[in-house]
Amino acid sequence: MLMDFALSAEAEEICDSMWDFMRSRVFPAEAVWRQQLDELGPHAHPPVMEELKEDARRRGLWNLFLRDVSGLSNLEYAAVAEISGWSPVIAPEAINCQAPDTGNMETLHLFATDEQKRRWLEPLLEGDTRSAFAMTEPDVASSDATNITTQIVRDGDSYVINGRKWWISGAADDRCELFIVMGKTDPEAAQHRQQSMVLVPRGTPGLIIERHLPIFGYQDQHGHSEIVFRDVRVPAGNLLAGEGDGFMIAQARLGPGRIHHAMRAIGMAERALALMVDRARSRSAFGQHLSDQGVVQEMIANSRIEIDQARLYVQKTAWLIDRHGAKGARTEIAGIKVAIPAMATRVIDRAIEVHGGAGISDDFPLAYFYAWARALRIVDGPDAVHRRTVARQELRRERPHVG
Repeated sequence: MLMDFALSAEAEEICDSMWDFMRSRVFPAEAVWRQQLDELGPHAHPPVMEELKEDARRRGLWNLFLRDVSGLSNLEYAAVAEISGWSPVIAPEAINCQAPDTGNMETLHLFATDEQKRRWLEPLLEGDTRSAFAMTEPDVASSDATNITTQIVRDGDSYVINGRKWWISGAADDRCELFIVMGKTDPEAAQHRQQSMVLVPRGTPGLIIERHLPIFGYQDQHGHSEIVFRDVRVPAGNLLAGEGDGFMIAQARLGPGRIHHAMRAIGMAERALALMVDRARSRSAFGQHLSDQGVVQEMIANSRIEIDQARLYVQKTAWLIDRHGAKGARTEIAGIKVAIPAMATRVIDRAIEVHGGAGISDDFPLAYFYAWARALRIVDGPDAVHRRTVARQELRRERPHVG
């Protein structure tokens, strides 16, 4: 099977434009963004972001993740996602390619009715609103989506929702206007047909945001929240696809999203390596530059090797999704979910080591990068679950020879 990871001329041009945007606008905006958050509050919307978004739209860097809009394949968008990962908090939102909105927009694009698209998808594509995906629950092992206990009960022309969710990204941002909520509509149905998804507008009575959860002490601007649904009533027309389709929708949502997360993590690792090299060149200890120390050279070399290996793994996965869909790349999707955050964590940790005390301060982005890379080993299912998927596929694989 011949695999070709070369980018089209159009994709190369977009990547060049993205790098120009990063250097001229995004990196200089990082300090401004932090200052505005300090002044306005941890979950406020920094005004500089709207300036960046306007500039990105003028450059044609907008909604690049959605193939039907941008024309980019998953493999081609992966290159853009990596570049955005060099500034993973600011750059993805500046080009309207931020999680969880990308997954939600893909979900609505695939499964929403025309009316649902008009009301919810179009404002998201315009960057006017944000959204959240409410699946994970605190009282069950949500790595198995069939475990969820939130109830979605039909009552005449409405659905009534009761349950508790947590780690719901985006909920702390006042611009979050939509919650895509997964719950059980029929506990007696087959295991993977018990779940459904409904669209719940912010402000619906009974939807209560109880707290915003930090990641290793960091409060993200968009937040990760614990939410309670108490007799939340929405029109029956807010059902996404059909009753019993929730698990299927969740699975369809995961494939491209894993590519996005993985490539942004590679971008973080590349920036960490760049910072490590710069520090090693400019810092001296025991009479020589750190870059002349064998142990530091080994850290740099291992980081370069591991990043390049990881990128090829993700490119292969994106290539398979483009040709065979998420089902045809199931093993690889699970594999990159394990491999890439682990790689990024190692590279960032080495960069912290070379920076010494500065590496764990806020003077550099490394501490935040490390926290987020470690969180990615749990987000969208812990590593152990994805290793289980890979192992099961490997145990079924036919071998050309044994012995």
